[in-house]
Amino acid sequence: MVSRNENPDYLNSFLDYSITILNKSPNSIKEYNYDLRNFLKFIKIEFGLSAEKDYSKVDIHDLDINIIKKIKLEDIHKYISHMATDLRSKPATRARKVSTIRVFFKYLASKAKLIETNPAQNLETPKLDKRLPKYLSLEESKKLIEVTKTASDENKERDLAIITLFLNCGMRLSELVSINIKDINFSENKLNVIGKGNKERTIYLNKSCMNAINDYLKVRPHEGVKYESKDALFLSKRKERISNRMVQEIVKRELAKAGLDLNKYSTHKLRHTAATLMYQYGHVDIRALQVLLGHESISTTEIYTHVNDEQVKDAVNKNPLANET
Repeated sequence: MVSRNENPDYLNSFLDYSITILNKSPNSIKEYNYDLRNFLKFIKIEFGLSAEKDYSKVDIHDLDINIIKKIKLEDIHKYISHMATDLRSKPATRARKVSTIRVFFKYLASKAKLIETNPAQNLETPKLDKRLPKYLSLEESKKLIEVTKTASDENKERDLAIITLFLNCGMRLSELVSINIKDINFSENKLNVIGKGNKERTIYLNKSCMNAINDYLKVRPHEGVKYESKDALFLSKRKERISNRMVQEIVKRELAKAGLDLNKYSTHKLRHTAATLMYQYGHVDIRALQVLLGHESISTTEIYTHVNDEQVKDAVNKNPLANET
């Protein structure tokens, strides 16, 4: 993460506000800092305040608040257009940056009282394409579990527990990596995780999850574990908390062994799979699914209520006029 010494004071104040008042996670703060630094670099170049045009070399620590006061909605639109046309940013990426800019200016105007007018007050979020989430079928999910279960790898118990938790609980990558053994209530078969926005929620563990975790704990290293990782559930070969990258590599390897398309499926697609299977086969109530997945808005969960081709075909065949001719 970029040193705060390279930021103007008002940006650092916003980051502090986001940590202490908005209770944003370290990952969110990192994204805020990255997004806003790039935006301010664009403003410095756009306003003719920097001879340097290479973003990585533009210094913003001296960008005075009086310059920020001159920013208008049109300037923000230029930045969004720059991202779309020059940087080829996806709509979802632009939407995230728009959200960050909106929160930033709201803080400057309403909380810090550093600017009188909020130029982002009427800033709209780019329209996102509605796409169905990619997910493994029930048969593909079973195959993935089976190839992981029968692997000869020395870490197969760990890898099976990872795949099982993803497919059964629909947790995020960051949530799985941060699990500590003490987070698991073995008597009540449940787990507490910290999700987006530092929000804690409870995930109930089914028989498959508990069996996989207990089998892994029987072989999980205890000697030589790095002190800062002694409570971590999942450990790497170096006996430290497993990294996001390592989990992604494990999932990628097991998907390949199962003969599944690596261009189509990934770690996050296992979260999609869990949600879809619970909805389609378990007939889980959408609000229960919302709580399980840790979604703030029910609209986010609704992407999993899609129907598959067989359901569409079945609906047509069930039409009362289906056999009239």
